[in-house]
Amino acid sequence: MKKHIAIIAALLFASTGAFAEEHAAEALKHAEHALSHGKAGHAPQLVDHAENALKHAQKAESVASGEAKTHVTAGIKALEEAIAHGKQDHAEVAAQHAEEAVSHLKAGNS
Repeated sequence: MKKHIAIIAALLFASTGAFAEEHAAEALKHAEHALSHGKAGHAPQLVDHAENALKHAQKAESVASGEAKTHVTAGIKALEEAIAHGKQDHAEVAAQHAEEAVSHLKAGNS
């Protein structure tokens, strides 16, 4: 019985890591799209992708730990800034924050 519990616990732990990695990867993908749109001056599209990235980053943060969590948290703050500036139609400034988010999310994914 103890062996079964240990196996189940290990599987749950492993699936949590996969959950974090999946959301971290999606967050990075959307943050990169946000950055691309920001560099092109497309503030509304930047906001859409940054909001999607933010949702995934928050889910990844909830199960991340250590240095990865620190980077994901910093990426979240940068995404929030990108969204705020994008909503003000400040695509260039929003892109700078999106670029910072991409950098942190990449570091958190490695």
